[in-house]
Amino acid sequence: MTNNDVLKKLRVALKLRDDEIVEILKLVDFKITKSELGAFFRKEDHPNYVECGDQILRNFLNGLVIHYRGTRENPKDPKLSLPKPKKEPIFKAHQKPGFKEKQKKKIDHDISPVKYKNKKKS
Repeated sequence: MTNNDVLKKLRVALKLRDDEIVEILKLVDFKITKSELGAFFRKEDHPNYVECGDQILRNFLNGLVIHYRGTRENPKDPKLSLPKPKKEPIFKAHQKPGFKEKQKKKIDHDISPVKYKNKKKS
């Protein structure tokens, strides 16, 4: 697994945009442009692909620590800084059922599945 793969997976897992990653890198005094950052997220066979070095990944990880935890001198409250998971909407009984719920009620579950005699052999 390359540094580019690690950077891509962290970006997806933390739902970060390019400008947010640039800001995180600025926290550790590492300046990078969006176009330079975009080169790390390209496919390996792309002509503008750039290998992500250890220094960039290390600075990004150190910036993430500062972004979420804060510094030693000025720590952040983890309950406020960490992204909160989204709650799934609760279906209320007094709401009208949606289209999918109506269609599910119309399905006749008493019918057995059809078995075809002329199946292709693989």
